[in-house]
This record gives sequence, C-alpha cells and structure tokens, in this order.
Amino acid sequence: MRALHALAFAGLLAAPALALPTQVEAEYQITSGGITIGRVSETYVRKGDAYRIESTTRAEGILKLFRDETVVLASEGRVGPRGLEPLRFEQRRTGDATRDISATFDWEKAQLRSSYRGENSVHALPAGTQDRLSVMYQFMNLAGAAERVRLPMSNGRKVDLYTYRKVDEPRLATPAGEFATAHYERVTEDEKENRAELWLARDRFNLPVRVVFEDNRGLRLEQTLVNLTTR
Repeated sequence: MRALHALAFAGLLAAPALALPTQVEAEYQITSGGITIGRVSETYVRKGDAYRIESTTRAEGILKLFRDETVVLASEGRVGPRGLEPLRFEQRRTGDATRDISATFDWEKAQLRSSYRGENSVHALPAGTQDRLSVMYQFMNLAGAAERVRLPMSNGRKVDLYTYRKVDEPRLATPAGEFATAHYERVTEDEKENRAELWLARDRFNLPVRVVFEDNRGLRLEQTLVNLTTR
C-alpha cells in the first residue's frame, strides 16, 4: 500500500526539476477580520539536491501590544524524484520555549522522531510526508493544476493525511500583483478539523499567494502575498 501511495503521489510531481527556482524570497501579511496582526518573511534555497526553508512570523499592529512574539520555522532536507523530502523540522517561539518543536524524518526506518516539551516520541512516517513549512513549497512540484492532492503532513509532533480539491482558477489581485491562480480547499470529514484554502500562482511555480485558515473555534486568519522574488 505504501508503494502504491508513493507512486500515485509521484504522478503529480512531473515538473522538471531544472525549471524550478533555486531561491525564493516571499513576504506575507497576516490579517484577521480585516485587521493586520502579523507579517511573515520566508526564504527557500536549493543547492544541488539539498534545500532549506526559513520562515519568520512577527506580530504587528494591535496584536503586538498584547502578544509581542516571533515564531521561527525551519525545514531542511533533500530534493528527489518526488520533490521535497524533509529531514529536519524546527519551530521556535521567543519568550515561550515550552512550545518549541524539533523533529527528524528517518526515511529508511519510516519513522518521525519528535521532541516537544521535554518529551520524545516516535511516529509512523508515510511516504511523501511533508512538514508544515515544506508543504507550501512542495506544490512547486505539481504537474499543472491537479484536481485533487492527497499528502501526509506533519506539524513536528504527529502526521495527518490532508486532502485538497481544486475549486476554481480565478485571477487574484494581491499587493504583490495580480496572479492566475489555482484555488484549493481542504476536504474535511469532521467538523472538528481545521479548514484551509490555498491560492497557488500557476505562472509562478505554484507558489502560494493567499492562504486562509479557520480553526474549529471560528478563528480565521488570512495570509496574503506582499512581495515575491524568484531566481
């Protein structure tokens, strides 16, 4: 079953690696209810068959008055026939080390090893698993705008299976310009699952230009592209 799942996923990853960027710099604005509450700065760098992604989120506006913190995510690993293959993932928060996460991906043993709040745990690692940072750049490896995407994703503590279906292909205006996009939404099976929507720039390597996240308590966050540079 694992081999069949890997082959099915690999079928989506037909974009030639040489055509993809070796460096991406992106900046996003985070809003809630139309109010700016944060800003995200990300870099993706590929050297040969190795990659590293860093993402820094800083509080802005009214949120900074009550919760002035910075969240830093880092993902590094290798690039293979199926795209990105994470080896390490980290999450760090200023002022609250109890929420830090460190995870390693042991592909030979198919194990995710996680460290959180002083406790270590081991979880099954399905083929094609992405971490919460690499998943956004794995879309670069999609062959066109696939109608449905299924992939396991880890937040560094566990692995869940995510399914996205394509809704439409609108043109989307952002502070970084207007993009032809592929709009996806997460397929949920339980009302307790978090909802998510993605708008991927079809003419810019399927990079995300807008992300909407809504948890089961009604918190809705929107992340919109402000600047994008690819090399």
